[in-house]
Amino acid sequence: MSDAVTPLLRDLLAWVAVADRPYEDVMEAWRTSCPRLPVWEEAVDRGLVAQVRDGRAAVVRITGAGRTFLAAPGP
Repeated sequence: MSDAVTPLLRDLLAWVAVADRPYEDVMEAWRTSCPRLPVWEEAVDRGLVAQVRDGRAAVVRITGAGRTFLAAPGP
């Protein structure tokens, strides 16, 4: 993962850790087509976030691995 993505990944996880977020809101804020800053894609690939159904709506929530990553010292 690029050094530039790590702080952004921490920002995404901190944002989702506050409360489950509607999938649409996450996509609007974090999805990118830039291959150098794949924040959403990296979070999903590493299992740091999960998309789940909450009733009829799709939401994104932080996983245990995401909480561990967020709690670890880093930039």
